[in-house]
Amino acid sequence: MLLPGTGSGSSAEDFCFCFTPLAEQTDIISTVEFNYTGDLLATGDKGGRVVIFQREQETKSRPLSRGEYNVYSTFQSHEPEFDYLKSLEIEEKINKIRWLPQQNAAHFLLSTNDKTIKLWKISERDKRAEGYNLKDEDGRLREPCRVTELRVPTLKPMDLMVEASPRRTFANAHTYHINSISVNSDYATYLSADDLRINLWHLEVTNRSFNIVDIKPANMEELTEVITAAEFHPHHCNVFVYSSSKGTIRLCDMRSSALCDQHSKFFEEPEDPSSRSFFSEIISSISDVKFSHNGRYMMTRDYLSVKVWDLNMENRPVETYQVHEYLRSKLCSLYENDCIFDKFECCWNGSDSTIMTGSYNNFFRTFERSTQRDTTLEASRESSKPRAILKPRKVCTSGKRKKDEITVDSLDFNKKILHTAWHPAENIIAVAATNNLYLFQEKVN
Repeated sequence: MLLPGTGSGSSAEDFCFCFTPLAEQTDIISTVEFNYTGDLLATGDKGGRVVIFQREQETKSRPLSRGEYNVYSTFQSHEPEFDYLKSLEIEEKINKIRWLPQQNAAHFLLSTNDKTIKLWKISERDKRAEGYNLKDEDGRLREPCRVTELRVPTLKPMDLMVEASPRRTFANAHTYHINSISVNSDYATYLSADDLRINLWHLEVTNRSFNIVDIKPANMEELTEVITAAEFHPHHCNVFVYSSSKGTIRLCDMRSSALCDQHSKFFEEPEDPSSRSFFSEIISSISDVKFSHNGRYMMTRDYLSVKVWDLNMENRPVETYQVHEYLRSKLCSLYENDCIFDKFECCWNGSDSTIMTGSYNNFFRTFERSTQRDTTLEASRESSKPRAILKPRKVCTSGKRKKDEITVDSLDFNKKILHTAWHPAENIIAVAATNNLYLFQEKVN
């Protein structure tokens, strides 16, 4: 049986739920990311920590444990800092995590806060060396005159230890807050984007980056938009896109010029003048942009909807999915409590057939592209238990409320799912609801 919205005639009742708590319940999760194989899942939080979960392997004694993830490593990635020149505190909050493809036994990931990007190596050690010539067993140095024989050190087994060590620190290249990092398909370079600039880095060079986009005007009073997200194409190392607060997306080709201020393609949907309001510009701001795995499409998320664009058609999206259109009448109150500025992320499943994004009241939504079928599900500790079957939810927008429906006025806007991730090959999804991490998987018979 499959996840809702993945075909094969599955129903929402076939959706199985597994809850994985974080080691600490005090910090809010700020990013979630599977690695390229899906065997590791990393989360970052507002406390600057990175928690990595590893997938359990199926055994004869535990045949159904294949979809379970347990804590693999926890480390402090960033510490709070202070910019003395600008008298500004730099938060330790992890804004983004991006994995690098595994090249050897170790794993590598990039993590960033508002100003500094770090490359981390996560490796295992289950052996230790013994029998040194110039060191005692407790590590103290021996006098050379006390060495009476030449010994060959040997490796002895020890309890498995997972070590996280910083290999590179990429700093001092961003004046404004970093909102995106994206690893290139050449796996040697990556980009980092802030509100006004995008920089290109080489993974081996920490003291220099190349500015490839700069939209800062000479007079800051003339500033009309900011960069909200950026990502490299999954297959073409010269192509990347970035989105703006005006609801536009620019595709750039680094072969055309070193500074990509002139875009190759410009994606924008014309606005309907009849629906324009005070909030139009705010809700049209794009909070996330993601290429499909096959590289043919890209997906953008604004406040009320998800749009799928064909890279060959710039004038309008080929698909539009309303995430919570019922909130359009509530925009005034959402503006007053600042919820209208929430930045929701979106993600594709492994085959690009289904997309997922979050909403309020700990709801998240999946949309099946071929059938246009949508499903609303809730990540809640109160209403769900590990291995329980998750039932779809429905929001009542008008008329008499049916059983199991929830009214728009009853939605809790303090409970929101901003960060989601989908396993690259299987129907396993990770959903961050404030300080809880939920894992959902297809039902295992």
